[in-house]
Amino acid sequence: MFGLLFFTLFTSGASEFLCMSSDLEMSYTFCDSTAHALMFNVTPCNIMNISMWKATLTWIPRSDITFLKIVFNVWYEGAKVLHWKQLLCSGTDDEYSVCEMLKGETLVEEFDIKGSRTSFPKGNYYVIVQGFSDDSENNMIICLDFTMIVKQDVF
Repeated sequence: MFGLLFFTLFTSGASEFLCMSSDLEMSYTFCDSTAHALMFNVTPCNIMNISMWKATLTWIPRSDITFLKIVFNVWYEGAKVLHWKQLLCSGTDDEYSVCEMLKGETLVEEFDIKGSRTSFPKGNYYVIVQGFSDDSENNMIICLDFTMIVKQDVF
């Protein structure tokens, strides 16, 4: 089953489905107060025996991107299981296409999400992905709150 495709301005708090199958359900909301122009697609929409998902992101940033730090927080059944930070853009010799984008430009990026490193037990996962335009994490430029419901154990 294939993921759903979105491209529209969403308002904060409105939940949007990414995909739903017999073993997986994924949705997201924006966790900041401003509407965004964003499209996110993930395929295939299942978790059983998947070593890699294909993802496509289209995003029109609300500000210039010269510095970008991404922060991931993951909860499983209410317990925090991961806190990870990654500096994507520092302003010098950056390798990612999002770096040096200007406000209003359109980012179109395809990438792989490797799932084989982690077995996902049945349950509810919540993932907060935040993007900051400063190292002190005071200027958030995007925030997504993903919900992933794994409906059966992979084992």
